[in-house]
Amino acid sequence: MTKMRTMLAMSIVLNVFLIGALGGGAAWLNYGSRMIAAGSLRVAGSELPDDQARAFRKFLRQARAGASEHVEQSRRARAMAAELLKAPDVDQSTLETTLEKGREADFLVRAAVEDAAVQFASTLPLELRTQLAEAIAERNRLRGRRNR
Repeated sequence: MTKMRTMLAMSIVLNVFLIGALGGGAAWLNYGSRMIAAGSLRVAGSELPDDQARAFRKFLRQARAGASEHVEQSRRARAMAAELLKAPDVDQSTLETTLEKGREADFLVRAAVEDAAVQFASTLPLELRTQLAEAIAERNRLRGRRNR
């Protein structure tokens, strides 16, 4: 009887796992998969012709690399915030100040990348700029639907 119960328990666990996998797969198909750590501009740039899309991604990578000090500042601020949260008594003021520094650094990185995108886009012909603008607008519409 014990062997039968073990087999039944294993069967239930396997079925729950399979149902979860099917549900997750259905959700992934339904809502699409987002690129990890890919901003809207980079994803929108993938709508450009291949040679232009490669050049656009390269331009954005260079801009981000140029802002590497800000990226590092943001990482340090998050690491410091994590350490502050581990303290027996949380110093809320210091934590908020640290997080604000991280947000400021994030904003500077974003500004550098967006400025580079504008610089690159201004070199494109009107047809490709329109295509890029439509892709950005579509990403915003999709993001708006996901956040509801």
